[in-house]
Amino acid sequence: MFADDLGYAVPLTSPVRRVVSLVPSLTEAIAVSAPGLLVGATDWCVHPVDLAVVRVRGTKNPDIETIVRLAPDLVVASEEENREADVVALRAAGIPLWVTDIRTVDGAFESIERLLDGLSAPDREWLAAARDAWRNPESGTAAYRRRAVVAIWRRPWMFLGRDTYAGDVLRRLGVDNVLAGHAERYPRIDLADLPPHDLVVLPDEPYAFAATDGPEAFGDTATALVNGQALTWYGPRMISSPVELSRQLTR
Repeated sequence: MFADDLGYAVPLTSPVRRVVSLVPSLTEAIAVSAPGLLVGATDWCVHPVDLAVVRVRGTKNPDIETIVRLAPDLVVASEEENREADVVALRAAGIPLWVTDIRTVDGAFESIERLLDGLSAPDREWLAAARDAWRNPESGTAAYRRRAVVAIWRRPWMFLGRDTYAGDVLRRLGVDNVLAGHAERYPRIDLADLPPHDLVVLPDEPYAFAATDGPEAFGDTATALVNGQALTWYGPRMISSPVELSRQLTR
């Protein structure tokens, strides 16, 4: 049985030939691993840069009618990025869905490999390279661990909380999220209420943090501007992300 990350059976009755992806990082993984399968993707699916497929709006407001007209054999969605109502609507239209629930680096590898198995994807060299890149990433980081808050938005301020892929990425690179035990995955917290920390991580997406956001909001606390795709995208970006993030976190 082909089942997604949430345990739902994916009712495929024939080999997959047409895929719509609602997850930017998985769009890239599918495009690289199974060229020609993608027929639709969101406006936020910016890799590969030459991807020429029908665009179906955003991750939070996909154009259900357009997706149905594309007659995909499979739609790839994410428990975190996509709305349950859209998943329900697509299933009601008779379209098989694969829904990911990725919260760790190892979980990303396992989920993507099962998805590629279901797609009979022939090109997986990048996946082996990514596993190698993450086998011992801490060897290139500072010898001591940092205690950090990781901002993802401002107005209002929001941070990484518990049980996130990005949090596991940072943990493996020697940076501990001080909000990892928070009850929420992405809590809104006033700056004055943050627990003690010695580093502020500012990714450039989903909010485009800039160098001025650090001193303005966090005073003398060290800040690290990092590539948001390296931090949050699972897929081919995982090959270069350990080295790139290590450099950005320690300079």
